[in-house]
Amino acid sequence: MFTLPDLPYAYNALEPFIDERTMQIHHDKHHAGYVKNLNDVLVGNDALLAMPVEELMKNLSQVPETVRTKVRNNGGGHANHSMFWTFMGPSAGNESRAPQGELAMAIDAAFGSYAKFQEQFATAGISRFGSGWVWLVANGKGLSIIDTPNQDTPIMDGKAPILGLDVWEHAYYLKYQNMRADYIKAWWNVVNWPEVEKRFASAV
Repeated sequence: MFTLPDLPYAYNALEPFIDERTMQIHHDKHHAGYVKNLNDVLVGNDALLAMPVEELMKNLSQVPETVRTKVRNNGGGHANHSMFWTFMGPSAGNESRAPQGELAMAIDAAFGSYAKFQEQFATAGISRFGSGWVWLVANGKGLSIIDTPNQDTPIMDGKAPILGLDVWEHAYYLKYQNMRADYIKAWWNVVNWPEVEKRFASAV
């Protein structure tokens, strides 16, 4: 059975950048809903229920075709959000905190500078039509920015996401309404760069 992970901080810990009510609804309703739906659709399939969600998303071909789309949507939602909470932290980002060490060098190599990376990442998030995510992924050749629709995850394609931003409206609408660009700009203040650096080190 899949379980909803606890938030690693209080609901109001990301204020004023991400509001408490949004975090409550996002975690307790949206993420919890993905977990419940995933468990419900896989009832009786003990082998798939025993898989880590990352392995499940890498092996969607093993899922019965009749429920594969539901597993893709809800399993992706569970996998993506489980990562998303760890990508953020109280006062983790702010303008004085930037990537360090090997990650900083990889960002410079791939994008020219940290500022240029932020610009390209934000543009990808703003340009993502409808609901979806924008990601920084690591591979043997360095770093790249991709975006995915709905709850699709880079894990499905064997890629290693080290940072991701939810640009579904439910992630920001209570505070930012239709101003996705303002949400993305504020989000940099809560990026948990030590977690991203750790994921990068594991991926390369």
